[in-house]
Amino acid sequence: MAAVPAALLSLWAPVVLYMAGIFYASSLSRPPMPPGGDKPWHLMAYMGLAVLVVRAVAAGLPRRIAPRTAAWSILIGIAYAVSDEIHQSFVRGRTADVRDLVADTVGVFAGTAACWAWGIISPASRDEL
Repeated sequence: MAAVPAALLSLWAPVVLYMAGIFYASSLSRPPMPPGGDKPWHLMAYMGLAVLVVRAVAAGLPRRIAPRTAAWSILIGIAYAVSDEIHQSFVRGRTADVRDLVADTVGVFAGTAACWAWGIISPASRDEL
């Protein structure tokens, strides 16, 4: 079996560890509800995930990435959010909640938008469309 290149590992290991943290938090039977509800936490968690995924999908290169790459990052983030809500439906004391999924999705878009604002994502050229 071939070894995983160090560069690939350094890009995707933070994503996988972050996802594992979300999975762990979702596995808690009855987590304490923060004051004001948990939607801001969902948004912030998935905003952080989106930034890490954009970084990994862009292969960590210092150049700007195309909107197509951002779209893949959004797709990965939302797919993980859906899988997380499904996972919660199997945890005692937890349920899948569409409102949580909406907050997660907003977080994914906000994280991607932050990457755009920071200049990590640039407008597409004709060749990238």
